[in-house]
Amino acid sequence: MDPALLLILPLLIGYVLDLLLGDPEWLPHPIRLFGNAIYKGEKWLNRGSNRFWKGALLAITFCTAVFFFFQLSAQWLLSWHWVPYLLFSTVFVYYGLANRSLIEEGQQVFQVLEEKGLEAGRKQLSRIVGRDTSALTPQQIRIAVLETMSENLSDGVVAPLFYYAIAGVPGMMTYKMINTLDSMIGYHNDRYELFGKMAARLDDVANFIPARLTALLMALVSWSRRSLQFIFRYGNKHKSPNSGYPEAALAGILDTRFGGPNVYHGKLVEKPYIGKNDRTVQHKEIEIASRINHKVCGVTILLVCAIIYLTRT
Repeated sequence: MDPALLLILPLLIGYVLDLLLGDPEWLPHPIRLFGNAIYKGEKWLNRGSNRFWKGALLAITFCTAVFFFFQLSAQWLLSWHWVPYLLFSTVFVYYGLANRSLIEEGQQVFQVLEEKGLEAGRKQLSRIVGRDTSALTPQQIRIAVLETMSENLSDGVVAPLFYYAIAGVPGMMTYKMINTLDSMIGYHNDRYELFGKMAARLDDVANFIPARLTALLMALVSWSRRSLQFIFRYGNKHKSPNSGYPEAALAGILDTRFGGPNVYHGKLVEKPYIGKNDRTVQHKEIEIASRINHKVCGVTILLVCAIIYLTRT
């Protein structure tokens, strides 16, 4: 089979599977395996002296192992026949995308807040964010959802597709390992400050281009000049070197204000504001954010297909 088709078909089928199935909890997922490995490695290594180097060893070893596992597996399957290779690639493209689950989780928080009240909304939000949700107002809950959806549009959709375009399934799954490492140990606290520093830096580097690409695509699919203005005005104001760009793009589209102080793991974090219009976010605006996520995912899929076709044929 044509080398370009061997990359394009798994991408298209995996995308359709994500749209149809999302991420059901009953289905085994490689990210859970990654998480279990990181958890055990952290418990074993994160003690005593030289914690930075131990954390760096863990991060580099796991990322290298994931890349070569998928690279060698793909080569072995392809040497056998293109059909098992196609099935293998399709399954892991599906696992590598998180578009539907990201949208559904955001919508569920809005729905629970609307139908069951504030406490239920806080509890539902705590499933998808790292901040303390116990004292958040309805407005803060809605803002937190929108911030998370914009940031994770980069982490869970555009970045995996970006690395698929570069290195196929091995590139996509290596990025997922980097992102999982950061989400588990990349924190600024006593336990992880040294041990998780390499994981956090790898994630910063891996997301540098995808985060900015995500923001530009968000502005493009919404035809929002204000979104572009927000990207250039506020994108680099965020505490994170990457998260501010997609957050600024969505804040501009909705003409609202993101950011501000929040409590993460018992520590107050002062985040700069993105935007100035501190208006009340309406329930229906989750649908606007959802449509933007779907459009950006679809456009990115088409772009990656075009890049693969032009470079592999």
